[in-house]
Amino acid sequence: MMDFIDEELSRIKAQGLYRSLRTVEGHQGPRITIDGKDCVNLCSNNYLGLANNPQLKKAAIDAVQRYGAGAGASRLVCGNFKLYDELECRLAKFKKQEACLVFNSGYSANLGIITALAGRGDIIFADRLNHASIVDAALLSRAEFKRYPHKDMAALEKMLKESTGYKKKLIVTDTLFSMDGDIAPLADIAALAKKYSAMIMVDEAHATGVFGEGRSGLAEHFGLAGEIDVHMGTLSKALGSLGGYAAGKRKLIEYLINKARSLIYTTALAPSTLGAALAALDIVEKQGWMTKTLWTNAAAMKKGLLDLGFSLVSAESQILPIFIGDTEKAVGFSKVLFEEGVFIQAIRPPTVPQNEARLRLTVMATHKKEDLEQALVALGKVGRYLGIIS
Repeated sequence: MMDFIDEELSRIKAQGLYRSLRTVEGHQGPRITIDGKDCVNLCSNNYLGLANNPQLKKAAIDAVQRYGAGAGASRLVCGNFKLYDELECRLAKFKKQEACLVFNSGYSANLGIITALAGRGDIIFADRLNHASIVDAALLSRAEFKRYPHKDMAALEKMLKESTGYKKKLIVTDTLFSMDGDIAPLADIAALAKKYSAMIMVDEAHATGVFGEGRSGLAEHFGLAGEIDVHMGTLSKALGSLGGYAAGKRKLIEYLINKARSLIYTTALAPSTLGAALAALDIVEKQGWMTKTLWTNAAAMKKGLLDLGFSLVSAESQILPIFIGDTEKAVGFSKVLFEEGVFIQAIRPPTVPQNEARLRLTVMATHKKEDLEQALVALGKVGRYLGIIS
């Protein structure tokens, strides 16, 4: 009955695409103990190092002591703690929007928002390199779904121009692409959305806390916050906690409360995560030096990688993917680096296109100079051994 499982697992292993879980011991930080080995951690989304910040941990503990360990029900039943109200008010101000709605994760936020905004008779346009949660949501919505080549505005405009007879048009894009580390042409997308009467939704998961004078993301960075209909982001990366959110007009949030199935039909977040997220916002809003330190570290790592002769997919952000190409070589590179005390995951299909495997290197504000130097020495040693650099 289930022979297909053995067959599929065998195929995955034969293609070098087999994945397994690794066990982290201790906290999430610039160094990590994983499978019993201490390593420099260069593949976390904990960009500001807040996941182990004492203020976040204290806020989480305080929330548990006041509200308990779990929510007990969905938000629309009896799980909507006062902490939700506080967090959503803070996030709305942070994003300079009228209102905000917190979901259990970035994945569930995209699923809930997109399926609520588009359905049969509508059309969704998405960058080909958008996060998988956007793709899954678009498919689940049952709207017509068109993916334009990465950042190709001519192709997007052609699709928009040819798409007539639909009730609603929705353009969705990551602002900072998680596997390439490059930035969407938001101004061009906003202009096309206006020209062709389309809604625009942005996913700021990897830009939140990193870009913009107020550190709220790339929409703020480019002065486009008012041009975008739906601002989606996460609390689980630079903010060091857990959850996703939608921010925008108050009527949008009222609509999502009534229509977003991933909000309506799931138990609310634990109070500890909400408390930690509030503490993270305090830090991000008041301590801009953390983001400056992140950029200093990213610049140092970028220079070191280029000096060694590595080819980078992009160098626009704190995400610095080292292009390898061959899947087996990328996986082998990651394994040998781990033995050398540096943890960088190999990214391979289907997460990235065929023959575009890479090491996804991410820098944190809490990395010390010696952490980065150790990593560069190991990268150079292993890269030369494998013939990736000369």
